[in-house]
Formats: sequence, structure tokens, C-alpha cells
Amino acid sequence: MKTFTLGQSREQVMALIPDRGIKLVQLGTVKICVSRLGNEFFAFETLCPHQKTPLHQGQVTGLAEVICPLHHFRFDLHTGQVRSGNCAELKVYKNLLCEEGLQIFI
Repeated sequence: MKTFTLGQSREQVMALIPDRGIKLVQLGTVKICVSRLGNEFFAFETLCPHQKTPLHQGQVTGLAEVICPLHHFRFDLHTGQVRSGNCAELKVYKNLLCEEGLQIFI
């Protein structure tokens, strides 16, 4: 497992990822999506497991779900579990917001 740090401070990361926004981030050789809901951050795979639609074009709900823009499948951003739809689970990555930035564990 590798650890990557996004940003250089807590404040910088908060400004970089807007509330309920989804950003594509390149971490080494892996590209992931990063989102936040209030003070909670989420890191997850870039493509919907169903038909490989880019999830950065989707939306994040107040229930900590990402909604795929193609078929509106919903995924729990804490666990990756499918909440609505019929497909494989979404891969999610642990992360930790600290004074040095957002640590993401790949």
C-alpha cells in the first residue's frame, strides 16, 4: 500500500475540493476521484463498475453517495456498496485529512 498526500495543508485541500464536487487526481500511476461532503473526504475509482462511465461527471448526494451520470446507479462512498442499481461495488480508498494535507492510501 502506498500513501499519497494531496495538498500541503488542511486549508488548501478544503479549497481544492469543493463541497459535493468531484475532482480527478493522478496519484503516481493511478487516477482516482476525490470528493468531499462537509469536512469528510472520499476517494474512489474513476469509472462506474457497470459500463465504465466517468464518475467525475456524476454527483455527490448529502447521503454520501456518488450517482453515476449514465444510469443513475448510486454507490455508498464509505464502503463502495451499491445502493441503487445492479453491478459490482465501487472501489473506495481510505484517506485521512491532517495538517499536512489529505493522505490517500492506495
